[in-house]
Amino acid sequence: MFTKILIANRGEIACRVAATARRMGIRTVAVYSEADAGAKHVAVCDEAVLIGPAAAKDSYLRGSKIIEVAKATGAQAIHPGYGFLSENAEFADAVQAAGLVFIGPPASSMRAMGSKSAAKQLMESANVPLVPGYHGDEQDPSFLRQQADRIGYPVLLKASAGGGGKGMRVVERSEDFEAALASCKREAISSFGDDKVLVEKYLIRPRHIEIQVFADSLGGCVYLHERDCSVQRRHQKVLEEAPAPGMPADRRAAMGEAAVNAARAVGYVGAGTVEFIANQDGSFYFMEMNTRLQVEHPVTEMITGTDLVEWQLRVAFGEPLPKKQHELAIHGHAIEARVYAENPEKGFLPSIGTLRHMDVPLAVAFELGADSVNPAAVRVDSGVREGDAISPFYDPMIAKLIVWGADRTQALARMSQALSEFRIVGLATNIAFLKRLVEGEAFSSADLDTGLIERNQSSLFPPAAPAPLGALALAALALTNHETVHGAANDADPWSQARGWRMNGDYRRTLSFTDEFGDYRIGLTYRNSGWEIDLDKQRQRIELVSQNSAELALRLGETALHGCVRRDGDAFHVFTGGRHHTLTYNDPMAHAGEIEAAGGRLTAPMPGKVVAVLAQSGKDVKKGEPLVIMEAMKMEHTISAPSDGLVEEVLYEVGDQVADGAPLLAFKAA
Repeated sequence: MFTKILIANRGEIACRVAATARRMGIRTVAVYSEADAGAKHVAVCDEAVLIGPAAAKDSYLRGSKIIEVAKATGAQAIHPGYGFLSENAEFADAVQAAGLVFIGPPASSMRAMGSKSAAKQLMESANVPLVPGYHGDEQDPSFLRQQADRIGYPVLLKASAGGGGKGMRVVERSEDFEAALASCKREAISSFGDDKVLVEKYLIRPRHIEIQVFADSLGGCVYLHERDCSVQRRHQKVLEEAPAPGMPADRRAAMGEAAVNAARAVGYVGAGTVEFIANQDGSFYFMEMNTRLQVEHPVTEMITGTDLVEWQLRVAFGEPLPKKQHELAIHGHAIEARVYAENPEKGFLPSIGTLRHMDVPLAVAFELGADSVNPAAVRVDSGVREGDAISPFYDPMIAKLIVWGADRTQALARMSQALSEFRIVGLATNIAFLKRLVEGEAFSSADLDTGLIERNQSSLFPPAAPAPLGALALAALALTNHETVHGAANDADPWSQARGWRMNGDYRRTLSFTDEFGDYRIGLTYRNSGWEIDLDKQRQRIELVSQNSAELALRLGETALHGCVRRDGDAFHVFTGGRHHTLTYNDPMAHAGEIEAAGGRLTAPMPGKVVAVLAQSGKDVKKGEPLVIMEAMKMEHTISAPSDGLVEEVLYEVGDQVADGAPLLAFKAA
């Protein structure tokens, strides 16, 4: 077996590979960019080498540099993870030419599957079912329109070299074909440098089902059953599960055999995924093959009791597959949710910033390779830790949350509970959205297709609402408890206790919190066993039942309530009832004079780069006039004058990197 490998990737997959390698007694070398100097994958590997600046093209995509590092550190093989260079045939060839082992398929297999149209022609010859369509080389617009008319509408135009949902258009009518084709070709040439497209029948309410295949260099090839990846947004997966709900044994075998035929047709070695589009009637058609390990591979590991990364290492070393087809049974049901730094309510706009607090569900160890599956399995695969930053340079995935149950019902319940325990402060996430998705009628009843999210917009994106009394009570109690614990100068002196006790009469105070809906003025009256809360003429008694760190359980009137409160400065992040409420505590004493001290400094709304400075020091400006333009996550953000006034000083220049909240210029209102 290898004694040392280099991991040519970052994030959770690099951490995942490192963990398996360590268990096998294999040392690992990490590569990292300047932006990842303090990253988790750097810390968990045995060695780490800087390979370039933050941009991927200058670091993680520098194949020659990565090979140079592998040779210099004595690594015998390179694991590419997924993304970056994992499906780059030229890189695989270069690794082999350097006398190293590429832990992945042969470059010839990548090239065979790299073009959607060529791959489909190859699959047709291997008797793998194809969606009715045209996959040839003729690209004349009138000819392609004739093919679409022959197939019948709606049709799907798809970039032959595409992926990730780019270069795809659904055409409903013949008269719309030419405009859609021109748009599809423009996006294809921009994204992939190739404007060739294929035309396919567009299936109504299709499911996306993929088969995990694995082949060794000795002629062995198996399928490790299927995953349902139908829940998607803009052709990108959100939830994955295994096995696919409602999959009869005969169809599973047929799809598995078709996937193995596809792998054998290209001389495949290693881990790969054959993706199918499936009709509601059970018919299925080849879509594409991913010649690498997939992000969602953990659900397959959970139901088959395997470690697919270990399989990769053993097969790359020349060993036979650890199991034969008849040994790959299905145990229970697994679901994976991708936790992203993004804002679903704003079109899934990526969010960047620091993970100020990160509470993950209690992970229960999963014994990979065992004959049976741990019935309490909860797994979190993550490449970040509390205190790390989600930068604008890479994919904003925070973690993969994977759960197992004896059946789908149990897995759903565990996923819902685990999402309730996954709490993040510091940036926007999709956790609340995932919880609504998992608990929604469509997903829980397995009414699955690739349009599930679009079909359920009203329930998945409910209108925002003001903080309920329970959330305000949790915030108020967290504040008073903090004062009680930290406010006493002398625990033995009752007069120094911040408990609200008074010798004569009641102690009453007013707390002020703010959110996007406005101000909440909460009246609190001290009682012997707790407080009485008063908001908008609602008066309820609050009694603290228990407290464990930030976890609070209380009784609000006759109602039992529990939640978690994480404080970040003046912001109280309240997690309760599956929702995350952010309440700003208004403490006039703590902030007296801050406005004057700030001197009118406009600040950066997020970390990013200054791409334009439109203001000049000493110049008057009008309200709304653009002053500075920043770029973050490939999007521009304009900072404008809040009122008429004078720009006293510009603090940054074009090209400067700016931290979240940093003052950009000094401004004096007129």
